[in-house]
Order: sequence, then structure tokens, then C-alpha cells
Amino acid sequence: MSSPPIFFPRTLAEACEILADYDGQAKVVAGATALSLLMGQKLVDPEGLVSLSRIPDLDRITVADGVLTLGALVKHTEVDRSELVREHAPVLAQSFAVVGNPRIRAAATVGGVLAEADYASDPPAPVVLLDGWVTAVGPHGTREIAATDLFVGFYETSLEPDEVISHLHVPVTDPAAFTSYLKYSSRSAEDRPCVGVAVLVRVDDDGSCADVRVSVGAAAEVPLRLREVEREAIGHRLDEARIARIGQAYADALDPIEDVRGSGWYRTEMTRNLISRALTNARDASARATGAGENKP
Repeated sequence: MSSPPIFFPRTLAEACEILADYDGQAKVVAGATALSLLMGQKLVDPEGLVSLSRIPDLDRITVADGVLTLGALVKHTEVDRSELVREHAPVLAQSFAVVGNPRIRAAATVGGVLAEADYASDPPAPVVLLDGWVTAVGPHGTREIAATDLFVGFYETSLEPDEVISHLHVPVTDPAAFTSYLKYSSRSAEDRPCVGVAVLVRVDDDGSCADVRVSVGAAAEVPLRLREVEREAIGHRLDEARIARIGQAYADALDPIEDVRGSGWYRTEMTRNLISRALTNARDASARATGAGENKP
């Protein structure tokens, strides 16, 4: 079997035109860490490959007007090491830092991990937690897609076959909020997650919860975030009982995947456990920073 032709467009518009010419039978190449494996296992057989490597300005990380923007060609290692990301979206840096191993992180890209929509991946849950969105470019123009609308199923996104992710955007995290990403791998430290939980907590001076968010990844086809459960916790103390209720709500709503990393029951129990640990840690860190609850009944 001959290798498919590979194209090196100089602009996103040119890349989209090539994809359109192939009518969905061509694949975009960024870091190729996942695509090369899929092709090697003959799970995909594209008629053409469209590399983004020669398109300028897709490898930058910037902050403007309260939004952190990462180009599609930014490597995982660069996300982890970026001072801008660590300052303005630390949970994002934390999640990219635990993907695979150093060799994978040195090649894998931001755009690639989002476009692949691998359910057992670390970054999607924090992106959903932070209300992130992507810019998608196609032959008919540009559109913005919320992360909650981008991931729609098992290795499935809402991207059209001739669209390309150009950038990821996330609002800058409130400096008073504490975030955390906990990953549990059932087989090895470098394995893909069995469950990943991202949380954000901000506690007021009186100890009540001013903001709380929870996003669960790798346990189901798409990241799970229950905004109504978050809203119910606002204004209340995040005590053990309330944290337990949040964990139970997510366990009840989860439609878990079953694979070699864990059964549905196991993933549900680990989700409940990791939510409790992550929320407790973030609550305590926020309370220490604000002095919440000190000398108060």
C-alpha cells in the first residue's frame, strides 16, 4: 500500500481548500502522535495528508483582554513550561504536563489533542472547566466553537471535514481561585487516564463558596460538567456533606466508558473519589489564602 501524498500549505485557507478537494478523505497533520499510530494500525487510511507545519503564527501563546490564546501548533511541553499559561490558566498547564511521556509531549499539539477528541485524554476536561473555545477555519470562513459543543462523542467533534482548528482560547483564571487537575491511571503513570477531574474553587472571606466548577474527563465519551450542580453550591460552605453531594451528582449523571483501564462501575467510583479529593484540596488552599473561617464558628 502506497503512502498518501502530503501537502504543506502556507495558509489556513489553502489547507481548507485541499481538505475540501479531498471531500473528507484527507487528514490534518500537526504533531501526528495519534494519527501515525492509527495509520500504522490501519484504523484510518487517508487519501491525503495536510500538514500545518509551514503555516505561520500557529505556535504562539498570547494574553489579551482577559483571554489566553494558544495556537494550534503549540506543543504540549510548551503549554506546560509557559509562564503565561502557568500564571493565567495553571490547571491547563497542569493537565498538559501529564499527557503520555516527554517524547509525546514534545511533539503533540494543542490543536491535535482537541481535534482528535480522544475520550481518554487529559486536556479536554480543563478546557471545558475554563469555558474554553476554539477558532475553526473553513472554506466558508471562521467560526468560534465552545468546548462543550466541540466534543460531541467517541472520537467525534462538531468540526466539518474541511475545517481546521487554528486557536484555543480560555478566559484568564481569577487569581483568587484555586484550580486542580487530578489524573488517575490504572495501569502506569504514563498511561492515558482512567479518570481525570479538573476543579476550580474560590472561597469568600466568610468561608462561603463564591465559585465552584467541576469537569470530569476520560470517564465517558465527552467531558462532563454539571453547571446546575455548581450553581447550587454557590453561597454555601463546601463542607464534607456538600462535597459528597457534588460527587454523587456526577456519579449519578455519568455514562461511563468501559475499556481496559476500568469498568463502568470502577470509573464511577473513581470519579466520586477524585472529585472529593480535588474539591477538598482546592477549598482548603483557597481558605488559607483568604483567611476564610479563621476565628469564626
